[in-house]
Amino acid sequence: MPADERVLSVVRGWVEKAENDLKNAVLALKAGEDCPTDTVAFHAQQCAEKYLKAYLAFKGIDFPKIHDIEELIARTRGVATGLLPGDCRALTIYATVTRYPGDYEPISLAEARLAATLARKVRGAVRKHLPKTVLKKRIR
Repeated sequence: MPADERVLSVVRGWVEKAENDLKNAVLALKAGEDCPTDTVAFHAQQCAEKYLKAYLAFKGIDFPKIHDIEELIARTRGVATGLLPGDCRALTIYATVTRYPGDYEPISLAEARLAATLARKVRGAVRKHLPKTVLKKRIR
């Protein structure tokens, strides 16, 4: 397989995993008051992280194994996600602090919905820069 196709295959893999994370978040939100909000927030963060890593892989920019959304956005050098620093910190916490049992405030349904919205912002911003051949159908 040519080098370009290998890169596209890697990027396609990141996109596919990101889409699955968003799909899990969206499906869980449909449970309403019975929604596992910590799971939604976790999958929202994972979607954002994986889309950013898809972009970095596409551009050939190395990245460490981190979950820090703000750091990943900075490494993109130009993808305008519209996320504020507080948004980035919240998403990052969902990947680290709320992933396991511990002493943290429960995530409200409104906060879980916001996390999904933030993931969609990152998704939309990154998809503009990726070739159509690596993109999957939109999730609503």
